[in-house]
Amino acid sequence: MTSQSKTLASQADLRGTNFYRVAIVGAATLKGKEVAEVLKDRNFPAVDVRLLDDDESLGRLEAMGDEMSFIQSVRAEQFERVDFTFFASDSHCTRQNWKTARDLGNTIIDLSYALEDESDVSIRSPWLERQSGQPVTPDLQPRPAVAAHPAATVLALLAMRASQVAAIQRFVATVMEPASEHGQKGMDELHEQTVNLLSFQELPKSVFDAQTAFNMLARYGPKSMPALDAVSQRILKHYKRVAGNLIEPSLFLLQAPIFHGHAFSVYLEIEKPVAIGDLAQALSGEHIAVAQNPEETPTNVSAAGQGDILVSLTRDNHRENGIWIWAASDNLRIASLTAIECAETMTASRPRGQIQ
Repeated sequence: MTSQSKTLASQADLRGTNFYRVAIVGAATLKGKEVAEVLKDRNFPAVDVRLLDDDESLGRLEAMGDEMSFIQSVRAEQFERVDFTFFASDSHCTRQNWKTARDLGNTIIDLSYALEDESDVSIRSPWLERQSGQPVTPDLQPRPAVAAHPAATVLALLAMRASQVAAIQRFVATVMEPASEHGQKGMDELHEQTVNLLSFQELPKSVFDAQTAFNMLARYGPKSMPALDAVSQRILKHYKRVAGNLIEPSLFLLQAPIFHGHAFSVYLEIEKPVAIGDLAQALSGEHIAVAQNPEETPTNVSAAGQGDILVSLTRDNHRENGIWIWAASDNLRIASLTAIECAETMTASRPRGQIQ
């Protein structure tokens, strides 16, 4: 067989399998890097992954599995012959480029939340879709999907599992927001504030417009965007879209002086007394790990890098039907898992990728 014949045979073999071309917009961001890692961890059938970002990141080398790839600029031609595009950039970049990608036939998964209010765009959490037993039917032409906010996914999954034991009458949640929800700039500002406070220097405040190091915030400074209230409203909006008819939480959001990982203090009041063991059994399973002893009490540090929500349970001292849930989760990992699983559910609707 000639070398040309071998090449043609190899291409024919590849066309007979489901391989897809993928683009990650915002590849140098925390979310973009996590998306690339989860694609590898889940063996997503990507034969080509294009790493795209703004001019500041051009030419940077990023690891893609065992290989290194250069970050390229976000241009219209980069979306040609691409099956799935993940927007892990800021919302401004997503709004500038998503229609170009859509018009070139890309299936879009948005982790920036820029498209959450667009018509014909769905807010999705495959974890909740499987838990409810109502997976989304694949469209012939998949519409763009917004990956549900990781805090909304955690709260909805806890409520859905707990409601299997007994009806929830009251659901109150305090969510502690990490700096990584503001990307690398948020992480850097928290670090610089911490160092400057210890050395009695002026604090940088370009991200939070307030002191967040060694501090808990219920409100950002007036120049910070988005406002903390807007983040809280987004979590509730996404919760309503993925939780179906579940009870809505009374939510209070705090900016915590932590770099990474959400922490949750959740109070559930159930219609009848429930044994802690029964509730623990109901919560346990795919995506939730319940602590079996006090030494396993979750922290945002122990949750880092994990795809599971770590949970511990305590009965309220004054209300027989009251249960406290302390939970921690890796916000970037859950957001990326949600996005990749959205894409996986859409592969049935995509034509087979062709290697040319």
